Amino acid sequence: MAVESREGELHLASLHALFASELPVGLAVLDEELRYRHINTMLAEANGVSVQQHLGRTVREVLPAAAASLEPLLQEVLNTGQALRDFEVAAEVPSLPGELSEWLASYLPIADGAGRVVGVLVQALNRSLERRAERIKLESDQQLRRVLDSLFMFVGVLTPDGVLLEANRAPLEAGGVTLEQVRGLYVWDTPWWSADAANQEWLRGAVARAAQGETLRRDVVVRMAGDTRMEIDFMIAPLRDDSGRITHLIPSGIDISARRASEAALQTSEDRFRRVFEGATVGMGLVDQRGVIQLANESMAQLFGYARAELVGMEVHQLVPQRQREQHVSHLKQYMREPALRYMAKRQELYALRRDGSEFAVEIGLNPLPESAGQQVLATISDVTERRAAQAQIERALVEKTVLLNEVHHRVKNNLQVITSLLNLQGRNAEPAVQQALRDSQSRVRSMALMHQMLFERGDLSALELGPYLQRLCGLLRSTYLGESNSIALLVDVPEQGLRIDPQRAIPCGLLVTELVTNAFKHAFPGGRTGRVHVSLQRLAGERALLEVHDDGIGLPPEQTPGQGRSLGLQLLPLLAEQCRATLEIERAAGTRARLFVDMEGTAP
Repeated sequence: MAVESREGELHLASLHALFASELPVGLAVLDEELRYRHINTMLAEANGVSVQQHLGRTVREVLPAAAASLEPLLQEVLNTGQALRDFEVAAEVPSLPGELSEWLASYLPIADGAGRVVGVLVQALNRSLERRAERIKLESDQQLRRVLDSLFMFVGVLTPDGVLLEANRAPLEAGGVTLEQVRGLYVWDTPWWSADAANQEWLRGAVARAAQGETLRRDVVVRMAGDTRMEIDFMIAPLRDDSGRITHLIPSGIDISARRASEAALQTSEDRFRRVFEGATVGMGLVDQRGVIQLANESMAQLFGYARAELVGMEVHQLVPQRQREQHVSHLKQYMREPALRYMAKRQELYALRRDGSEFAVEIGLNPLPESAGQQVLATISDVTERRAAQAQIERALVEKTVLLNEVHHRVKNNLQVITSLLNLQGRNAEPAVQQALRDSQSRVRSMALMHQMLFERGDLSALELGPYLQRLCGLLRSTYLGESNSIALLVDVPEQGLRIDPQRAIPCGLLVTELVTNAFKHAFPGGRTGRVHVSLQRLAGERALLEVHDDGIGLPPEQTPGQGRSLGLQLLPLLAEQCRATLEIERAAGTRARLFVDMEGTAP
């Protein structure tokens, strides 16, 4: 956009409205001494100096490297009263130090009422900054495309009336189509949805409702490459601009075929458990935390001489001889406070009371079910004479428990991965501070998900090798915070085996390392400084290990202390150290060094 003016007739007072407007061209007014009297924001930013730092200062004072090129041209306009229009000039300015910027400029004389030239109106456009901005935008768009294409989720962009504009790589590859083949189609007419008219009709309505501001979610079956079918967790949500107007719709989906298979496997496992429970040759009963029998199998009924219906609702103490009943009540209360799989008769023989008043020696196995409604315990009761048969039943029950726990770890890991993906989507259009907080939350969730994933992969639910866990955790933190940057090096020195930690302490230990490493990434190297973060683990004398996180950055400020301050990470450090039975020490010399002395006692070798 150009500013038209008659030479010598432009008065300074008439420029105020122009300088207050958001014109896409830089404007400035210089007096006879080439001092800035007025300048708009666009030209000030292009020069790399604030508006206030321009006013009252000469061109040479503001732009010393460019003065030699600009002053002769400006002086020519002052001396001749002739305008210089649409000329190109190369000059170095603070916004691009060390290089010549290409400018398109016009210098117009400003005359007073008597026709005397009293200043120069400058119109300028920094083409170098424009090209850099265009290049940065292109790189940003390309990076966004790479991020979208790296997602395992199905993500797209629609117009408010349902026309597909963009889709990431995952649904395109899964569907066997290219973006060019589906772009511009109504989403319900794309190959994914074309196999089911009912789904198409639902999607039309969902698009209309999303365009009104609703977010809709549904499990649907869609067509994929080779005319195969995939069940996905589908969601469509509106995307609003800064004014709240809905500009696009965002459809997304997650393949839940594996989840459905897992649910079916879990249901099969539960059915198998039911069949085992009903068909067991030893007595089995489900007891709640009050000691009331909730469920009993036929073997238990025959063992005690009751009908199954009579046992349900009976206090379990009624099946214990009177002389042992008081002690049994005490044992049960203590057990319910800290329920665990164990044999109550491990060191002593217990006796049970039949309906007819006769006693018989029994062995009782207890298996808590913490996921049921309230605390419940599955009791396995057998006559001592059937010890071997009872032991086989207990072993089968343990196998079932292991399968269930393994499935739980797998599902928890999957759910945590979904949470991470949702946080990623939530932060995409959030404020920078919110994006940083969401990214930190993602790192914490990933550290927990990694523990469940490694337990599931290795098939050992009792303990975790701390070295490989830290190795993989640091790899996640490197990719999340550093990406392809080489300014900060993350070094990990941990043993492959020999330091095992139980799952209850692995999570706080991983969260603690996550907080220390991310804090170093974010605060130890300000202003683009280079540096190194070193994570190490070694065994000490006795049942102890030393875990260190050390950086060579600027060091933790003296006023910041773990457990205090507003930073969530610093507040969490002492609590996490306590949860993993460790002692935390912080040194501030030569950067920041955090030492974590972990008590490994009680962990399986």
